[in-house]
Amino acid sequence: MKTRILTAALALAATLLCGCASIAESTNTLSDERLQSIAAGALGYEPAELEVVSRRTEGTNTYDNLRASDGGEFACVVNGGNFLSAGMTNPPSCNRKGEPARRTSPL
Repeated sequence: MKTRILTAALALAATLLCGCASIAESTNTLSDERLQSIAAGALGYEPAELEVVSRRTEGTNTYDNLRASDGGEFACVVNGGNFLSAGMTNPPSCNRKGEPARRTSPL
């Protein structure tokens, strides 16, 4: 009996988590201009000096590749910017394209 209840609870939790990821992806409000602005602050460029080359959204994260006017290429991850985060975003995690991601910590 306990196994059935545990299995049902795990199935319900998995369904709810999948639903949250779907809601986050479909309600993403980050425009290319906003991604440029967010990344510019982290990379030390003006927003006009960056161009969004590609982007994809998975769950609450938006992954974008940017090219700077001086030829630099960067990959950034922005968390938030959707219904579940009330449109708010965390600071982006950016690195030069081809380099491993730097670990960031608020502490």
